[in-house]
Amino acid sequence: MKKVLMIVNPISGNIDKFPIIKQVQHLLHQKVELCIFTTSGDGDIRLLELRIQEFGPDRLLVVGGDGTIKLAAEAGYKKMMEIGILPMGSANGLATDLDIPKSLEQALQVALGKNLMAVDVIEIADSIGLHISDIGINAELIANFSQNKIRGHFGYFLNTIPTLLRTKAPYKFSVSANNKTLHFKAIMVAIANSKKFGTGTIINPEGKINDGEIEIIIFKKLDIVNILKTIGGEVKLNSDFVEIIKTKEVTIKAERPVDFQIDGEHFGQTSNIYACVKPGAIKIAIP
Repeated sequence: MKKVLMIVNPISGNIDKFPIIKQVQHLLHQKVELCIFTTSGDGDIRLLELRIQEFGPDRLLVVGGDGTIKLAAEAGYKKMMEIGILPMGSANGLATDLDIPKSLEQALQVALGKNLMAVDVIEIADSIGLHISDIGINAELIANFSQNKIRGHFGYFLNTIPTLLRTKAPYKFSVSANNKTLHFKAIMVAIANSKKFGTGTIINPEGKINDGEIEIIIFKKLDIVNILKTIGGEVKLNSDFVEIIKTKEVTIKAERPVDFQIDGEHFGQTSNIYACVKPGAIKIAIP
């Protein structure tokens, strides 16, 4: 490995990235040529694609959370770029699922190592997702969180109660998958490629990021007891509360536009989503 492009999200996780950058520069001194790309939230995907084309890296090194990993994957998708992760986000669900170490030095060893996993990609809404996307109450929470100056898990916590008080859930949805269409009311419909949200909450006990399938998870009602069970890691959820459908593609329709998010990034409101899985489309360094 001769060239590494480090993609840094300066605001993710409420963590100062400058010491991390300096430590990575020190650890990689004279070993590889290091280029740093700092996200701004304005035209990042186009600028990152241009930087990849100009610099020609052997690997993308992500310093951020699920949204920053998504950005790296989207920019490097067509070039089959290899990705390493230093989990430094408000949400690190994908890194948690892949057992990426939390220690910076250990995570860097993994991120630049030779052990790579080919993971599935979800093509969705003219974008891609690697982790968990959803329409409904969690996307509402992410929309509110994105407007808050307080980052990290505490920021999510501060926005939870106002979101619950303002939500108009449940919503009317239809889900078409495996040649069947279901009609129902739900607080949220998730398109999952792995097990956990970035907060550590197990949402998809059947999830496996390289099995060539996605799980459609229908949360039917705002049931506080079952929500607390989910947060606590209790995965045997009542079928009256949640339903899971395994598939390779899905169309989700809502009666009216509802908040929608991909891997922790709010994508506005929509009433129609089509998603399909592309098996083994991205390589990520793992322990």
